[in-house]
Amino acid sequence: MNRKIWATPFIVWMVIFTLAPIVLVLIYSLTDASGAFTLDNFAAFLDPIYINVLLRSIGMALLCTLICLLIAYPAAYFLSQKDIDKKGVLILLFIIPMWMNFLLRTYAWLTLLESNGLITSAVNRVLSLFGVQQEVRLLYNYGAVLMGMVYNYLPFMMLPLYTVLSKMDRSVIEAAEDLGANRAHVFTRVVFPLSLPGVASGITMVFMPAVTTFVISRLLGGAQFKLFGDLIEQQFLFTGNWNFGSAMSLVMMVLLLVSMGIMNRFGDKEGGGVL
Repeated sequence: MNRKIWATPFIVWMVIFTLAPIVLVLIYSLTDASGAFTLDNFAAFLDPIYINVLLRSIGMALLCTLICLLIAYPAAYFLSQKDIDKKGVLILLFIIPMWMNFLLRTYAWLTLLESNGLITSAVNRVLSLFGVQQEVRLLYNYGAVLMGMVYNYLPFMMLPLYTVLSKMDRSVIEAAEDLGANRAHVFTRVVFPLSLPGVASGITMVFMPAVTTFVISRLLGGAQFKLFGDLIEQQFLFTGNWNFGSAMSLVMMVLLLVSMGIMNRFGDKEGGGVL
C-alpha cells in the first residue's frame, strides 16, 4: 500500500479549512459588492487612519514580544538548570494559564482592573496614604491592553525557550568553562547562540497572535483603543463590508508570512557558539 494515502485526510482537511477560505478572502478582496474586479479595496487601505492603526498594532506586538522575551528567557534559563528544587511545580505554574479559556483569562483582568477591582482599589488605597487623592484608572488604556497581551502570550514564549535550554548539551558548556570562560562569556558566546532557535520560535509564536488580536484590545482597551484586528472584525460583523475586510485580512496575512519567513531564517540555522 502506498504510504502517501495516510496523508489524504490531512490534505483534505487543509484544502477545505485552509486553502478554500484563503481563496475566498482573495476573491472578496479583489471584487466589489457587485462582484466586479477592482483594486479599490487595497487603495482604501492606504488611508492614513488605517495605516496608523496597523503601525500601532505592529508596535504593540513588537513591544509585547520584547517584554515576553525579557521575562521568559531568564525564567526558562533558571528552570533549565538541573539542580532546581520542585522544577515541575514551577513549570506547571507557567502552563496552568494555558488550560483556561483565553476569553475567561481576559475577563478576569477586566474585573481586576475596573474601578472597584481588587488591583485598582489596592493601588488607589496605597496612593491615598501618600496624599494622592485622585483615583487612577488602570483600564481602557494602552497599558491595560499591553499587560493583557503579555499575560496571555507569555507561555508561548516560555515553552520554546525552556525546551531548547533544557535540551542543550551540557558538555559544550563544561568545555567552555574548562577553557577558562567565565559565566558571562559562557552565556554570551555559547548558551545564547545555541538557544537562538528557541528565541526565534518564541518570537514567532508571540508576535503573530499579538499583531492580530482583537479580543484583548476590545475588552481591556474599550472603544477608545483599536488595533488592526478590531478593524477587520468591524468590517465583517458591523459594517458589512466583506470586500474591504478581506483586503485588510490579506494585508495582515502577507505581513505574517513575511515575519514568519524572517524568523525561520534564524530558526533553521543551527545555533553555535564561538569561544
